[in-house]
Amino acid sequence: MDHSGEIVLVGCGNMGFALLEGWVDRAGIPAAGIHVVEPGEPLRQRAVARGATVYDDAAGLPAALRPHAVIIAVKPQIVGSMLGAYHRFTDAAVFVSIAAGVPISTFETTLGEAAIVRAMPNMPASIGKGVIAAFANAHTDDGQLAYVTDLLGAVGSVHWLTEERLVDAATAISGSGPAYLFHFIECLADAGVAVGLSAETALALAKQTVGGAAALASTSAFSPAELRQQVTSPNGTTAAALEVLMTEPGLADLVKRAAEAAHRRALELAIPT
Repeated sequence: MDHSGEIVLVGCGNMGFALLEGWVDRAGIPAAGIHVVEPGEPLRQRAVARGATVYDDAAGLPAALRPHAVIIAVKPQIVGSMLGAYHRFTDAAVFVSIAAGVPISTFETTLGEAAIVRAMPNMPASIGKGVIAAFANAHTDDGQLAYVTDLLGAVGSVHWLTEERLVDAATAISGSGPAYLFHFIECLADAGVAVGLSAETALALAKQTVGGAAALASTSAFSPAELRQQVTSPNGTTAAALEVLMTEPGLADLVKRAAEAAHRRALELAIPT
């Protein structure tokens, strides 16, 4: 990544701060070149502690500043009212929004023919293991796509989508998906208690089993279906459990219905253009 360009980060809440830490700790971007605009005093102070240059309002940004990127990490409801203050950066910067549900057209209304990326990072980005689904408008060139891939890659893996509408579909899988897994861990731990384990041991086994299985699935050359078959001996304990989970309507149907519900809600919550 080219570390010479400066970045404007608008909003330093949980995801904004995760990006700041990823840039400094994993991407090697000099903290002083990251300009954070954040009205909240406690959030400003933690950005200061990481070495960023911090402002309480966009008016404080230097007149000569020409950032490579402007990252919009504020609440979706205020995007429209605050964008105008950053219009002066459109000739040099790519704008990257992680404001959920805000379409690119909202940005184009204020920013015009600017390079704009809409991205959806998920919760594990806070530890550098996120999944980020992203879509770029037609004004974003190849160099900017590569630059944004590096910026977002500091907190996880980046997956470029071919249509903006797919951002809402990705939200139902990677955005909400961590909650599905957290609930599965809860259920697995409760099942452990039901068969006689202590609550502490059951939770430890559940967390470490899910973590290990996810890591194996992520790195193995085998598909998840093949891995499932490898761990399932004919007429064994795993086969008995999978018969329960896979008998229709089974887990696959439940997860599909859950994702469909999340997708519908993402569409309902989208900020109107």
